[in-house]
This record gives sequence, structure tokens and C-alpha cells, in this order.
Amino acid sequence: MKKINNFMLWLLFIIYEEMVFALTIFNSAKSIGYVILFSIMFAVILHLLTSINRKVSTIISYVCMVIIIGIFIAQFIYYNIYQAIISFYSATNAAGQIWQFTTTIMETALNKWYVIILFILPIVVLTMLYRKEKINFKDIKLKQKLTAIVIGLVAQIIALICITNSDINQIYSTRNLYYNVNAPTISASRFGILTTMRLDLQRLIFGFEEKTILTTSEETNILIEDKSNDELEEVEYNALDIDWYNLISNETDSNIINIYQYFSNQEPSKKNEYTGMFEGKNLVVFVAEAFTDLAIDEKITPTLYKLYSEGFQFDNFYTPLFPVSTADGEYMTDTSLIPEEGTWSLEKVEKNYMPYSYANVFEKKGYSSQAYHNHSAKYYNRDKYLKGMGYNSYLARGNGLEKRTDLSKWPNSDLDMIDVTTSDYLNENGGKFLAYYMTVSGHLQYTTVGNNIVNKNWNIVKDLNYSEKAKGYLAAQLELDRAVELLIQRLEEAGQLEDTVILISGDHYPYGLALDEINELSKFERDDTFEKHHSTALIWNSQMEQPVKVDKIASSLDLLPTMLNLFGIEFDSRLLMGRDILSDSDSIVIYSNRSFITKYGKYEALTNKFEPSMEFPEELDKDVYVKNVSNIIHNKYQMSKSILNNDLYRKLWTALGWEIN
Repeated sequence: MKKINNFMLWLLFIIYEEMVFALTIFNSAKSIGYVILFSIMFAVILHLLTSINRKVSTIISYVCMVIIIGIFIAQFIYYNIYQAIISFYSATNAAGQIWQFTTTIMETALNKWYVIILFILPIVVLTMLYRKEKINFKDIKLKQKLTAIVIGLVAQIIALICITNSDINQIYSTRNLYYNVNAPTISASRFGILTTMRLDLQRLIFGFEEKTILTTSEETNILIEDKSNDELEEVEYNALDIDWYNLISNETDSNIINIYQYFSNQEPSKKNEYTGMFEGKNLVVFVAEAFTDLAIDEKITPTLYKLYSEGFQFDNFYTPLFPVSTADGEYMTDTSLIPEEGTWSLEKVEKNYMPYSYANVFEKKGYSSQAYHNHSAKYYNRDKYLKGMGYNSYLARGNGLEKRTDLSKWPNSDLDMIDVTTSDYLNENGGKFLAYYMTVSGHLQYTTVGNNIVNKNWNIVKDLNYSEKAKGYLAAQLELDRAVELLIQRLEEAGQLEDTVILISGDHYPYGLALDEINELSKFERDDTFEKHHSTALIWNSQMEQPVKVDKIASSLDLLPTMLNLFGIEFDSRLLMGRDILSDSDSIVIYSNRSFITKYGKYEALTNKFEPSMEFPEELDKDVYVKNVSNIIHNKYQMSKSILNNDLYRKLWTALGWEIN
């Protein structure tokens, strides 16, 4: 048997790793063509690095192979937890926080041990070939090196020619993905992991401006009910008096002009019977760790059940998981903007003006505003984020909360946090207040070992007919239930209950549970693509005479405009990416991989499959519908990114001569 040329060894190795990832994550090998073409250049580089002499080349080969296998395993585990591709930015910034997730990482690796072995297998093959001296590790001549480089360049050129001549009219065509659009998950399914990471690093270093595509008014209104009756009645919209024509005429920056044109073409949401329902009341906001409808049980979590059964009942509500997990979930809930991929939006927004943040809105009306978190004050740079969002004060572990209560155990107690903070705003002067809580008691792992809260509440759930982790999840959410119970008690004692609204929503689904464990707690069978992200939001006030059932499709992106409308806040709904759930404007549930749910059906972007609902009109072409909604989603991504990176609200408010508080 002849010795194997190490170029072929590297090429086969890279293609093998890419195919293992594609088949186990995307259940498809459709990307094989581009993977082979792009892998050739990677193989050439590794070939040149390992064509020195046997000893040196062997060492370099093992180092390179271990690094590449490590990359694939890391991306595989990350995707299994977060359904996303980790960026270089997140990988470097989150390095110090990984220790908190070691149990989850190890558990995921153990559950998928057979795939991990498949990734590692080439090391065994390399060792066998090396021992039998079947690999041609030797110094090669300049001519051979140049030949290898030419082969790599030719393969790269062929790949780029194929990409350049692909259909650019599709938002997520291979051409747009490579040159114009940053969608790492779809990119990985088309080009492979190494090319996607190469593009990510390239864009991080040199910058990247995504292509902005403005949809027509017909496309914009594709999700909106027939408004033909509006002209027969007087209609009020949640929109401000903005002279878009004048703004555009006086603007010289083409990027800002595009943004203004986009907003001017949007349909604002209508005011409705719930507009101003809570005007003048206090507000307590909970962004609750891993909270979903799974946590609502009449006997186990009676307070959460009370809020659901007496308040607004959002039964088709979703909290899709985005790449930066809690930070992205919190950002969407607080801002009604889609997080920018490849970075931490929670961190980047700190210096921006956010006119519709709860703090800025309510402080303008004379409210005090306090924010709390029962974990590290600086986690995800939340201290800077909340200051930028306008809160008067922020208390967490590391900046004072630890002086009031014991925060030495993990995770920390939501109940204890409420116990030691309500006196900050329920004081004798009885002023109006906004209180914001980012909780942590619902955090994984859902086991008695290593989880203070699960261990604390275990006796209450231990005899339930569920698996250990399903019971652990309920035990963790019990702490939130008790915290809200205590809050209600304190509000009542202070005579503020009737004048206070409580909002509770989750940051993401409980990814510490496997799908079968989620389904143990679910009232219906959930799939791994869409329905495991099914959730709810609780909006409650003790003076509500009866619950309000809402069947409309909605997500955490829609909460801010819904609350602004309920409190009678004057705002421009065109400037937010979500929609008031209580209006007649339909929402889109947007997933990080560009899949979506609307009232007309579910679209899975990675497989390009659309499942129409019973409401899908017969006269509507499915492909056109998917294309139009995908355009709308792309624009929402672009506008969200532009608002974040251009401090757009400040520019707009300044151009209009409006006060910036």
C-alpha cells in the first residue's frame, strides 16, 4: 500500500468532520458541493503546514487535528444547547463564564457521546496511519507547494463563481449569505462550519455592512387584516406626528435615509379597547429565568396560576432562543428589537438613547425606577445596560444586594430578592414606581445536587409523577411563585395592589430539560423545532374583572408595544419590531435561524419547508408568501441592527427637535 498524500488526508478529514456535523445537526448533506470546494483551500493550508519533515509534521498534524475537532465538538455542543452557531465575539467574551455551564456541557456531551466519538475518530485513524508509516510526511519542493496553492485558489474561484451566479432574489440565497447577509446558522448549513467561522472572523476584524432590502407596502401589509372598514370609522393609531418626507430631504447619510424610508412605509398598529387600561398604575416587570407555561400549575405554583387565570391569557406566545441566550431574550423583551448576531446587543446598547425603555417612559411621567438581579451585577455587562436603559438604580450581587441577603449559593433565591427590595419603592411617600427584576432561581441544572433552589423546594415536588429533572424544573419555578406571592402581599399591605400591574415573561425555554422531559410537563406534544419554545406572558392587575383570552400568535418581541399601549403611552409603533398583541396587527414569531410562525403557518428555514395552517388562504401562493415574510424578517433584522449601531433613536429625536430625557 502506497503512502497517503497528506493533502488528501486533510481534505478527507475536513469533509468528514463537516458531514458529521451537517448530518447530526441539520439532518442533511445538501451542502456537500460547497463544503468540498471550500475544504480544498483549508486542506492546502494544512498540507503546507505539515510538509516539513516527519517529526515536526506529525506534531503539527496532531495539534491541528485536535484544534479542528475541538472546534466542531464545541459548535456541536453549543448548537444542541442554544440552536445556534457560536461567534468568535461570544466565544471570547463568554470564556470566563463557561464554568457556570460545565455541567450542562458535560451532560450534553454524554447524551451525544456517539457523535463526539465520530468527531474524534480521525485521531485514531491518524495514529494508526502514522504507526504504519502510511502518511507521506516529508518536505516538498517549491513547485509542489505552488501547485497546491493553485489547486486551492482554483477551488476557491469555482466556489465563488457558483455563489456569485446563484439566485440573488432570495434573501438567503448562497450569494447573499456569502456577501450580504449575516445568518450564521443558515450559512453553516450551506457552506459548512469552517467557512462560516472564517466569514465570522473576517467580518469581526474588517467590519461588515449587511445589505438592506426594503419591502414594498404590499409585502409589509401581508400579515395585516383587511383594513377596508377603517375608512368607515374613525381610527386612531399608535403613531407620532413625524414628517418623514422632511427628514429624508434633510438627511445626507444614505443609510439613515434607507432607515427613514423603511419606517415611513410601515403600518402602525391601531389603538384598541385596551389602550390606556392601566394608565397611571405602577409596574413591576419580571424577566424570569427559563419561565414558560410549563411552570403554571394550580397546585404547585398557585400564584402564577392565579395571575394566568385572572389576567391576560396569551396561549399562542413564544420565546424563541437566540444565540446569547438570556442576554438576547432580555434584550428582545425590553426593547422590541432583534439582537444583532455575532455580538452582545445587551452590551452594545448601553450608550444609546432608548426612548421606549420602561425606565425612560415611566420616569418621564414622574415614576421612580429600580432594577434588580440576584446574580452578578456585571454579568453580560448588565450594569452598564440597565444604566443605559435609564434606571435610577440597579442592585445585584457585587454592588450591594449581597449586603442585604445571602447570595453565596447557586442559584440565588428570587424570594429573598423580593423580600429585601420591596421597601425601596413601597415607601411612605407612596410615589409612583417601576420595579424591574431579572431573576435567576429558574436556572438549570434541575437537580438537587448543585442547585440550591431545587434542593430547597424538593420535598414539595419529590412525589410528583415526573422524571427527576422535570420535578427539578418545577421546584426551581416554585421560588418565582413564592416571590410573586410575597410581592402581592407587600403591595396589599402598602395599599398599592390595586394600583400595580405585574408583568412576567421568560427569557427562553428551559434548555436544561430534554424534549421528552418538556413534554412530561406539557399539555400538548411539543416538537424540537417550534413548539418547545412555546411559552406565555403574564399581565395581571387585581382590578381586572375577568381574564382576557388572547389566541393571537405572538412572542417576547411584542411585549413592549403591548405594555406601552396598555399604559396609554404615546409611542410610534412603526419604530419597534414587535406589535401590540391586543391590536389587530398580526405578529411574526421570529427564530434566530430565520424560521417563523404566523397565523398562516410555520416555516422551517433550514429545510425550506412551509406547513400552512387551516387559515392559509387558497388564493395565496405559498412560495410567494414565504419569500415575502422572509423579506419582512430580514428587514426587521436590518432595522434592529441599524437602530443599535447608529444610535438611531437619538438621531431621530434630535432631528425632530424632541426632548431626550
